[in-house]
Amino acid sequence: MVSRMFRMETEVDRTRRDLLRSRLRDTNTAASPVLRALRGTPAERESPLHVWVLDAADDLAGGLVGHTWTTWLHVAFLWVDERHRGAGLGSRLLAEAERVAREERGCTAVRLETWDFQAPGFYRRQGYEVVCAIPDYPPGVTEFTLTKRLARA
Repeated sequence: MVSRMFRMETEVDRTRRDLLRSRLRDTNTAASPVLRALRGTPAERESPLHVWVLDAADDLAGGLVGHTWTTWLHVAFLWVDERHRGAGLGSRLLAEAERVAREERGCTAVRLETWDFQAPGFYRRQGYEVVCAIPDYPPGVTEFTLTKRLARA
């Protein structure tokens, strides 16, 4: 039996993080024919997708920030200024992001995360389905992951 000595560290190290990411990517590529086929194609890269709504004074009334990757849109943030809530801006932002993802980027699905006090009901009304609920993330709050298939226009 071989005895090995290891040293464990907890420091933030961007160089090691990048090395770890590269090695994990290589391992995943070797293990998955799907990921292997993506390597070197335009679909391999994440492409930012942002949609903004400005009011008459050119102030930010709302926005959506996400990215597309392979055939998915991932919505990271969707926000509407409190003064403009209830006017349908959230629905319009989401619909425009879905349209761009579907028509211009070939996406077939969307995913997003929201907390129980944010907008799970809003997303369900937009056709999203809860695929995961994580209670106590953070403590006392439930995080939901929702997805939606995008129909061809």
